[in-house]
Amino acid sequence: MQDLPNLFLIGPMGAGKSTIGRLLAAELSRRFHDSDHVIQERCGADIPWIFDVEGEPGFRLREVQTIDELTRLSGVVLATGGGAVLREENRRALRERGTVVYLFTTVEQQLKRTARDKNRPLLQRVDREQVLNEMFTIRDPLYRATADVIVRTDRRSPRAVVSDILHRARCLNDSLDRLDPPDARPFGPRASDSKVSP
Repeated sequence: MQDLPNLFLIGPMGAGKSTIGRLLAAELSRRFHDSDHVIQERCGADIPWIFDVEGEPGFRLREVQTIDELTRLSGVVLATGGGAVLREENRRALRERGTVVYLFTTVEQQLKRTARDKNRPLLQRVDREQVLNEMFTIRDPLYRATADVIVRTDRRSPRAVVSDILHRARCLNDSLDRLDPPDARPFGPRASDSKVSP
């Protein structure tokens, strides 16, 4: 069995990407990166401030640059922001440079997990549930089109999710090794028919 390629986590806010990403990285003895945190560190400001000053287009441009850089690293686990899949450049970089895992969760769970979070500018509105439903309608098809593996996170412990991700990623990687030698795959695994939808 070949070593797993980079693991990239996508999904909506509140899906647990950062928590699960850190656990995955620890389990695999890899570096963990969170694209939102990297953007904040480089700007010296939090995401709401960036949205206020540069607007969402300005933030998305920074996000494209950051994800392009982080996906070029080797042996990493990367958690991306919920809106990263809105840009084709990000979807392409993620698909071509590692195994993409969509952490699926319901809007109900998102509401619970983000109830007191003031660091999400798109949710600083009264109609939070409507906003999340609208985002789900737009983004869920993009998450599914980008992902190699889909894993539910609601009503499951982070460690159970990590175990599920590792099992599925290893099965996917083994099946690709049998079909196509690793040195013949320039960009990493891709197998849409291996997805397991919630």
